[in-house]
Amino acid sequence: MPMQTLCAAQEPTPPPLSFALPSGTVRARRYGDGKAVTLCVHGLSANSCSFGRLGETLGSAERTVIAVDLRGRGLSDVTPPGTYGWFNHARDVLAVADVLGVERFDYVGHSMGAYIGMALARQAAKRVRRMVLIDAVGLPEPQSLVPIAAAVRRLGVVHKSADAYVDAVRKLGTIEPWSDHWERHYRYELVATLGGVRSRTDSSAVLEDMVYASTQSPRALWPELTMETLLVRAARPLGGGFIVSERDRDAFLATAPRARAAEIDANHYGVVMHEETGHEIARFLS
Repeated sequence: MPMQTLCAAQEPTPPPLSFALPSGTVRARRYGDGKAVTLCVHGLSANSCSFGRLGETLGSAERTVIAVDLRGRGLSDVTPPGTYGWFNHARDVLAVADVLGVERFDYVGHSMGAYIGMALARQAAKRVRRMVLIDAVGLPEPQSLVPIAAAVRRLGVVHKSADAYVDAVRKLGTIEPWSDHWERHYRYELVATLGGVRSRTDSSAVLEDMVYASTQSPRALWPELTMETLLVRAARPLGGGFIVSERDRDAFLATAPRARAAEIDANHYGVVMHEETGHEIARFLS
């Protein structure tokens, strides 16, 4: 059976955009139609639908929100080995801004997207008006990485149907609370294959980014955040640990010259869809 995109009728609106970048084709979703521009980048094995709720909150006649699928994820191109890593993804963000004709923009990154934001600050700090880092800033506590590894193991696994796939993800118990936005997020990444469906997210791309992250020191990037920065921290643990420890939160606030923090009653996954996260970011960007 040739592979095809599943659940097109169930994909969230608006439909994907397409950007032909030097690194490959990157797909994205747009919310709002204003002059102010916010670029949003998702986590390790996620996709642009991570920002479905936030895009609906922030997008307006005054603000355009562009949520991208990183290469190797969602509907974006899978590119050769050696083309991933935080700084390469950050260059894609800048290239998207160039295609949009936007010199300065706001940036929102969740999980690995936050590390990409810090890499972006090193490359082109003057182009970022305000930076939002959602639940990633230093080294995660080891216990918190177990559920993330479990989520990555879904890649390449064939399930008999889209419903079975989504049910398996939901039973992992890491997405709380479950919502229609999360349902769309996981259905969006599916393709038909022999025997059923699987995620189109490329496991090799994810593995390369995981290995890359293990060689990096996020703290070395903190002084690069010279713009106003908001750290949104998940106050509930994930798998017995935190992605952002209280110690890293406090050290970050003492180092990044113009940073502040907000605590949200959610875990690492739930925080990106939480209503209060949207309110905090809206206030910060206004």
